[in-house]
Amino acid sequence: MSKLSSMEELFAGRHFDREVIILCVRWYLRYKLSLRDLVEMMAERGLQLAHTTILRWVQRYAPEFIKRWNRFGRATGLSWRVDETYVKVRGQWTYLYRAVDKAGQTVDFRLSSKRDVAAAKAFFKKAIRHEGRPPHTITLDGYRASHRAVREMCTDGLLSKRMKLRSSKYLNNLIAQDHRGIKSRTRPMLGFKNFASAAITIAGIELLRRIHKDQFALSQLRLKDQAAPAIWNAVLAA
Repeated sequence: MSKLSSMEELFAGRHFDREVIILCVRWYLRYKLSLRDLVEMMAERGLQLAHTTILRWVQRYAPEFIKRWNRFGRATGLSWRVDETYVKVRGQWTYLYRAVDKAGQTVDFRLSSKRDVAAAKAFFKKAIRHEGRPPHTITLDGYRASHRAVREMCTDGLLSKRMKLRSSKYLNNLIAQDHRGIKSRTRPMLGFKNFASAAITIAGIELLRRIHKDQFALSQLRLKDQAAPAIWNAVLAA
């Protein structure tokens, strides 16, 4: 969609109430639940769902939810800790580039089929676009391709030549620990069937992690003491 549609347009033509759709997508992305777990949980509420229906909802709505939440995103710090972790897609390992700031706030992420200089550059460019500004400091592990990517981006003017590049396994424990939140959620999914599906689902998981980390400024919506369903409705409708 070129611009955000209304809530009515977003859920038009759906057989199930939008509250059910939002709930299923939200719970699937946030908690260690399989699709069949959610089917059973909804059955207890008298709703008969197929696990493929919930999967389609995740693929359809996660990108739209991300757009709407991002309007309220807070800027992260300018000291980035960057690392890659692994995600299995169609039985093959792919690489999830991720960055957090020194306070542990999620900066950005990118799923890649390769782990090389081009993939690292693509991640850094995406993160800079997302944040709207480049970092002052980047801390990496010892992987050479990522270091080379940063040096070349400095040479090309995409990063400041005054930017500080560090290599520290100790400092990068922060991002290594943060990977666990993503890995613990993807593990019950038992791998992804295709790359596009994996990228969308992981983006949704990262959104829910950012919400959990309180990375959104919602004061203008006047939602003090409101429960999650009310907060989600307000954000999506804003």
